[in-house]
Amino acid sequence: MKYIYPMAVKNSFVFNASPRDFTVEEIPLYPFTGEGEHLVLKVRKKELTTWEMLDAFSKHLGLRRRDFGYAGLKDKHAMTIQYISLPAKLEEKLQSFSHEKIKILSWERHNNKIRVGHLKGNRFHMRLKKVLGVQKDKLDSMLKWVEKYGVPNYFGHQRFGTNGNNWEEGKRLLEGTLKMRDKKTREFLMGSYQSYLFNQWLAKRMELSLLLEKFTEEETASLLSLEKEALKGVKAQPHFFKLLEGDLMMHYPYGRLFEAEDLRVEAQRFMERDIAPTGCIVGKKTKRASGVARELESEFDEEIKLFGARRYAWIYVSEIKRNYIEERAHYELSFTLPKGSYATNVLDVLRGER
Repeated sequence: MKYIYPMAVKNSFVFNASPRDFTVEEIPLYPFTGEGEHLVLKVRKKELTTWEMLDAFSKHLGLRRRDFGYAGLKDKHAMTIQYISLPAKLEEKLQSFSHEKIKILSWERHNNKIRVGHLKGNRFHMRLKKVLGVQKDKLDSMLKWVEKYGVPNYFGHQRFGTNGNNWEEGKRLLEGTLKMRDKKTREFLMGSYQSYLFNQWLAKRMELSLLLEKFTEEETASLLSLEKEALKGVKAQPHFFKLLEGDLMMHYPYGRLFEAEDLRVEAQRFMERDIAPTGCIVGKKTKRASGVARELESEFDEEIKLFGARRYAWIYVSEIKRNYIEERAHYELSFTLPKGSYATNVLDVLRGER
C-alpha cells in the first residue's frame, strides 16, 4: 500500500543503489577490547553480499562460514562497511588476503565472537540525482518533518526478493503446500511472510493516522469498522502516528515492553522519543496487543509455529546531514537509523509515499 503524506507534495528524484551513490556503515554496539581469542575486522566491500564476502575469506583462510561472526547482512548494491570476527590464530594468514571488491580497513582483538544483532545501528550516505530547485525545497521541507516525527519502520523491499513475492512461498511452506529441504532458505522465506504480515498491519495503522488528518474520530472509526467511541481523544495526539488503547509500547531505542494505559501521557512520551509503539511479528510466544489496537492487529495475525517478536512500528532518524550541489543537481544526504531498519523507508517518505 502507498499513501501520500498530508504534509507533502509528491516529490521526484533519481536514486541508484550502487557503490558510487550509496554507502552503509555499521555502528558497533560497544568498543572492542583489544585483547582476546577473536579478531574483529572492519571490512569495506562492494558488489558482494555479506555471504559472498564471507565465502571469499573462507576460501583464503580454510575456515567454515559458520565460524565467522557478523552483526548483520549488508546490501550487495552499495559500498558497505561492516565488522566480522574470526579466530585470532588466523591473523598471520590473513595478512596475505587480497580481493578486488574487499578491503580490510583495520583489525583488532576482542574477547567474543560477533553475534547477529550486535550493533547499535547503521549510518547511511546517499546521493540523490536530478534534484532541481523545486525538488530541493521539497526535500528540505520533508527532512524537517522526518527530523521531527521520524518514519514508519516497514521491512524493506529487499526482504521480499527481486519480484517482491518471497512471502508467497513462505506462506505455502507454513501451510504445508510447498516442500523445501534447505533449512536456511526455508527460514528466510517463512520470515518473509512474517514480515509481509507486519507491513500489512503497519499500512493499516498508517491509513488510520492519515484518515484522522481529514476526518473526525467518529467518521474514521466508521470507515475502519470500529466502534463509534473507539478513537475518542486520539486525533488530538501531537504525533502524526496515532496511538490506540491497548497498544504495546517499548522504551526507545530499546527497553521494556508495556501496555499503553493513559494515551494522553503515552502520546506525549512518544513525541519526546522516550517510547515508541510496536507491531506484532506473528509467531509463538509473541505478546499481543489488546483493546482497540488488537482489533486492527488481529486482521494480520495467524497461527505460525515460528518464534515471533514485537518490532518498533515507528523509528527516529538521527544525525541528518545534507549538501546540495546545484550545478550537478545532486542532493547528498546522510543519516543514522537503529539496527534492523531500512533506508528505503526514509526515501519513501521523502518521495511523499507510504
